[in-house]
Amino acid sequence: MISSRVNLVRLATLARLARPVFLPFIIVLAGCGGRDAAPPPPATQTPPAEAGRSGAAATGVAGVRAFVIASAESKASYHASEEFFPAALAKLGIDAGRAEAVGTTQAITGRFELDPERPTAPPGENTFTVRVNTLTSNQQKRDDYLRQIRDDGPSFDKYPLAIFKATGIDGSSVASASGRELNLKLTGDLTIRDITKPEVFDVKARLIGDTLAGVATTRFLLSDFGIGPIDFPPLLAVADPVALEVQFTARAQAK
Repeated sequence: MISSRVNLVRLATLARLARPVFLPFIIVLAGCGGRDAAPPPPATQTPPAEAGRSGAAATGVAGVRAFVIASAESKASYHASEEFFPAALAKLGIDAGRAEAVGTTQAITGRFELDPERPTAPPGENTFTVRVNTLTSNQQKRDDYLRQIRDDGPSFDKYPLAIFKATGIDGSSVASASGRELNLKLTGDLTIRDITKPEVFDVKARLIGDTLAGVATTRFLLSDFGIGPIDFPPLLAVADPVALEVQFTARAQAK
């Protein structure tokens, strides 16, 4: 009887001594599903460079703001160089020589999506559209010619929209006392008369509160879009290069 009690005491003592050693082993086996179970795959770690890029992208998205053009406070215009010949005086009442033709419209809509503090981040939806068949200048005959549908003319009544869609953005952003100054280059596709060409707009803008206002300009050849040469001897001729200018006021949309 005494021997049995001694043996029980020894077994209890061994169990207490063995518990710290075997308990972790038992837990590991339970977690792995037994000795034959495959070990868990090593945790995947993001390389530091990729982690930095992911963090930057997340930060950029958080800073993106959407601005919508206020048409009533904006306008688009073309600037073309015309040369009038001596016969233009009798026919049109215009002296011979070079002059700048300017046509404008407020029929412009658009949306900008960018991070004002980090404008070089990938652009969101940056598109503006001008109804070119509403352009007016100081000469009714010029305006009628641009709208008139004809094989050798701009035919803006047939192709009423000029559309620019940005695909890239570059430039700088500097804080100022009144807001933020942005000097940007918008690279994208300009479509006129259903012809699309790559173009770059230079943009100078100022952000004050929720209002982004500025000027975007580009130059292109009329012949690139199937317009011209515009030549009416012995009256006048229009140079192939032309400038497009957009003076815009855009306001931030509420999220």
